[in-house]
Amino acid sequence: MKYFSNILMNLPEFTKNLLSWNQFSNSRQMPWKGETDPYKIWLSEIILQQTRVEQGLAYYEKFISRFPKVQDLAMAQDAEVFKYWEGLGYYSRCRNLLATARWVAFENKGHFPPDYEGLLKLKGVGPYTAAAIASFAFGEPRAVLDGNVFRVLSRYFGINTPIDSLTGKKLYAQLAQALLPTDQPGAYNQAIMDFGAVVCKPQAPLCSACVQQTDCEAYRLGVVGDLPVKEKSIKKRTRYFYYFLLKWNNQYYVRQRGGGDIWQDLHEWVLIEQAEPLATDPSIYRNLLKKYLGTAKLKQLRVGEEVRQQLSHQTIIGRFITAELTIPLSTETGYQLLSPDALSKLAFPRFITAFSPRL
Repeated sequence: MKYFSNILMNLPEFTKNLLSWNQFSNSRQMPWKGETDPYKIWLSEIILQQTRVEQGLAYYEKFISRFPKVQDLAMAQDAEVFKYWEGLGYYSRCRNLLATARWVAFENKGHFPPDYEGLLKLKGVGPYTAAAIASFAFGEPRAVLDGNVFRVLSRYFGINTPIDSLTGKKLYAQLAQALLPTDQPGAYNQAIMDFGAVVCKPQAPLCSACVQQTDCEAYRLGVVGDLPVKEKSIKKRTRYFYYFLLKWNNQYYVRQRGGGDIWQDLHEWVLIEQAEPLATDPSIYRNLLKKYLGTAKLKQLRVGEEVRQQLSHQTIIGRFITAELTIPLSTETGYQLLSPDALSKLAFPRFITAFSPRL
């Protein structure tokens, strides 16, 4: 206890309070907390990009169980890794995951770069992830900046400079680094992220129980809910996906999505995208199949309920239509026939895994 008090003596008040809270009040538990293995830290950070901790936890444990070392991940087949990633979204992360694992395992003799600058060169690793790995695994004094950190600093210091502006990014980076204790960067980085997640939350922050309340500018001015400020808002669009589960000879037609769009490299049923929402009349979907695939010869056709999925920059709305063909599709359509057993080994977008009818 005396040693801990001595550490706090020459630190900024904000940092003192934060480290004290972390030492005595932070009960947030996660399997990667306190971890020093750069592989496990890197894996957890890539999984948690654009993903809630509650969702990412199960994926992390699943990956560590199947791929305990970076070499295990590097030697795995792409299809298997994508299947393990299924449902997490932002599949470019999975492609980057494989690329980095293979570079580390095969080109760098199984070792992650031991410093921030080297880590930044890894595919899929940006400033935040590089700072997290550098501080947690190698003790390098690099401050992390994620949504939680931006929010805590903005509120405590009463900063209304937009966090997504060039000026804001520079300001927050300098401030975060100035507050970082150089002899315990990992503990501080974990503490400020946890503090933002459980105390200084986006909604309903626990101001009444906050150890930083006395000096918090946002609390003093009554503007906690207004900070942090963002300059840009993401332009969102709505798309209408109509998926056809077309059965022929006890098999189903699928294809792998190409690049330049969402869900790259994942598999999907026969897709006909429309500019406007469609009604439930079966004749509409028969006509679509005839128009786009040259066939309307079906034994039966069932139209499912409308479903939707909200992505960060677009909303996907659609239906699933099941039908049994009387003749196979032309090979020129780009779809292939696969058995249900073969399909179970493929990775599909969450829109399909969550809403598609069972085979």
